[in-house]
This record gives sequence, structure tokens and C-alpha cells, in this order.
Amino acid sequence: MATVTDDVAEKAGEDYLWTLNFGPQHPATHTTLRIVLKLDGERVVEAIPDIGYLHSGFEKIGEHLDYNQYVTVTDRMNYVSPMANNVAWHHSVETLLGIEPTKRCQYIRVIISELARISDHMLSVGAMGLDTGAFTFFLYAFYMRERVYDIFETLCGARFTNSYTRVGGVSQDMTPLVIEKIRSFLKECPKTIDDMERLLNRNRIFVDRTKGVGVLTREEAINRSCSGPVARASGVTRDLRKDEPYLCYDDFDFRVCCAKAGDCFARFYVRIAEMRESLKIVEQALENLPAGDYKISIDERVALPTKQQVYQTIEGTITHFELVMANRGIVVPNEESYAAVEAPNGELGFYIVGDGSDVAYRARCRPPSFIHFAAFPHLIHGHTLSDIVAVLGSLNIIAAELDR
Repeated sequence: MATVTDDVAEKAGEDYLWTLNFGPQHPATHTTLRIVLKLDGERVVEAIPDIGYLHSGFEKIGEHLDYNQYVTVTDRMNYVSPMANNVAWHHSVETLLGIEPTKRCQYIRVIISELARISDHMLSVGAMGLDTGAFTFFLYAFYMRERVYDIFETLCGARFTNSYTRVGGVSQDMTPLVIEKIRSFLKECPKTIDDMERLLNRNRIFVDRTKGVGVLTREEAINRSCSGPVARASGVTRDLRKDEPYLCYDDFDFRVCCAKAGDCFARFYVRIAEMRESLKIVEQALENLPAGDYKISIDERVALPTKQQVYQTIEGTITHFELVMANRGIVVPNEESYAAVEAPNGELGFYIVGDGSDVAYRARCRPPSFIHFAAFPHLIHGHTLSDIVAVLGSLNIIAAELDR
């Protein structure tokens, strides 16, 4: 609901500026973003983001839940690609503990991370198309996104908030049915991406509303700490999967997709290209999926045992008792660490301080949306009111990452 007043003027004798509340009750802000605009006619003079609408407190919660319980909170951060958040959190915990997951676990995490990237980009470009009038394009994107949901549901029983990873592994192994569904997805998704690209790359309305709009130069992207598709669309060739490899990304052949224009259209095209590269990574990981266990041995008193191990072995019973019931938990050193992954929106990292207990003394998150939303006032300055939905959609701001 928008309210308009005409009593704001910066200087005596200057033309009056209009104050307009854009959101939170606006389809393009998804009911959780508010931007206070100052307009000269329809030209944006100033944009002030307001992020305090969710009150999630997820950093403080990290000081009260143990290292396995907290994965349920990461699902609610970037709720568009929760699997990537799960991987980021437990990658950070394992860095603090100094442990390395099994090769099979690493491959599984890569597969779910890249599927989450495709799902996230589908929503990003789909909503961007919808905000600029391309409804059919939106339906193409969301059909493929539902296919990813079906894979995750078969894998772990949850479609949306997955809570799939664990310290030292994942909750369940991949089954033949999951592998079959992923192969079917790999066969159909490239055709859909091709159709989506043809729908918009020569659509005059979409091109006119995105090309040359919200330009972020390479220097500005670096100075404002942008990452992910937003930075790569401005010519910043940084990708943690290549520059600071984690898990087993060294095993795969893929390109880092970049552009130079730095506008909304470039950010759209980088995400389209990244989905194709993610499909390549998933295919390579699936066809070379190693044998072995999907989590580290329970003898290390870190990974939770399976139900079968709890019921049928004394080692499993003791490990379960110590990790879950005896309040002993995982032995964490009195140290601190920071680790990050290349999430769909950019660098997602966690700074964790351990105090010897099974709960973090401090759990600080570095979410990409928080950084990119801070750049929004700069990108929209001087543009018209109608450009806001295009710029906001190209940044793919997920509000749950903002309000800590």
C-alpha cells in the first residue's frame, strides 16, 4: 500500500520531492522488503531500504542450538535454495573441527548444491520475467523448479525446508530412484532453458526494460563486496568453486560465466548460463559418484549413527547416547574459523567461534543478499519508478537473509 506526501524538500526554493513507500505490500517485494523512495516526478532521487520485517534473529539462535540442530535455521535464510545453506553451514562447522567428509558425501553435496543453484536461478529469472510482464516465461521456470523439489523430496522427504546435511555427512544416502529422477531432469532441463532464453532474449519489452538499467561497473562491484552472478555480470571473474575450491569441485570441468555490461540484462544472462554449467557439474558428479559411506565413521564421535547402528551395535548406541542424550555433544576446539561456499546468490559464509561446548559461542553469517541490497540505492538512483522491479529482480534479494 503506497502513501504519498508532498511536504519533503531538501532546500528552500528546490522543487518538492515526493515520498513513496515501495512495499512491503507490493508483489515485487514479496511482502518483506520496504524501500522508502524520494521521487522527482517519476525519477528516483533517493532510495532507503528498510529490512526490519522478519525479525528472524538467526545469528543469536546459533548460540542456543547445537551444530546439527542449527541446520533447520539455515533452511529459513535463503529459503529459495535451502540445500545450499545446509552445505554452507556444515562446511563451516567441519572447517572448525578440522574434519573432511567422505568422497561420496562430497559428491552428494556438490549435486544438491548445483540443483539448488538451478532452483534458485529458475525463481530469480522467472520472477524477473514476471515482474516485467513475461508470465509464460515464469511458468516455464517454475515447472523445472518443481522438478527439483520432487528430487529433494525423494532424497530426504522434504520439498522446501530440507535440513539434509549433518556434521560429517548427510542424513540419507542417494537411492537408485533419486539417481533416476536426476537423470530424467538432466535430460529435460536443457530444452527448457533453451526455450526460456528464446522467449526473452529478443523480447523487445524485456530487453528495453533491462538493457542499460541498473548498471554496476566492475570497480563498483568490487568496492561494494558484491559476489556471485551480480559481480560476475559486471566482469568480476571470482567464483569460490574455482578460486578457493571446497568439497570436490576440483574434480569437475565447468566454466565461470561472466559478462561485462553489468546491467539487469547481463545479470539475467549470467544466471541462464550458470544453470547450463550446473547441469554439467551434476552430470559429471552423478556418473562418477564414488562408492563408500555417505558420512564419516561413528568411531570419531562426530557423525550421528543410523537407526540400524543404534539398534544393532553397541558402538552406535554409545555414540547416539553421547551426541544426543548425555549433553556431551561434539567436542569443539576453543578456536574460531570462517568458511564460505559459492551459493546461488554469491559468497555465503559463516564465522564460528567454538568454546569447547556443543553450541557455538558466536555464529556470524555473511549472506550475499544483505550485501547486494545495500547496493540497490546506488543502482536505482536516477532511474524511473518502473525500473525498480527490474533492478530488484535482477539482484534476487531474499529478505530472510537480511534481518538478523
